[in-house]
Amino acid sequence: MVLSSAARLLGCSAARLLGCSAVRVIPEIGERVLFVSPSFLKRITGLTPRESQQLLELLFEHVTRPEYTVRFRGHPGSVAFWDNRTTAHLAPRDIFSLDFDRQLYRITLRGDVPVGVDGRPSLAIKGDSIDAYPA
Repeated sequence: MVLSSAARLLGCSAARLLGCSAVRVIPEIGERVLFVSPSFLKRITGLTPRESQQLLELLFEHVTRPEYTVRFRGHPGSVAFWDNRTTAHLAPRDIFSLDFDRQLYRITLRGDVPVGVDGRPSLAIKGDSIDAYPA
């Protein structure tokens, strides 16, 4: 199980802490995916703090390797969407040297409660639920 916090990025007033499986199942397709988000993932339970930090650093480095990334090159009117259940957003390093203004609007859709491969759902450990628009 991993501990995840969404309060900082989603602008919640109270901290929200979840206990989730490190491997979750996407219900629409039945695929197993790792929950490896540098922005949200805080630690892995059952490991010492040092072990957790080292393993997470290894995973975070792995998911941001060039062969696992996509560079979206937009044109006027382009729109990009990604599914945060299976991807991690990583802004380009040259974001401030572009010859145009980059605009990012983030929305969060209310979705399913993440379920691990063992069938156990994620658990709210601390904080209130986050209001979101239904999918």
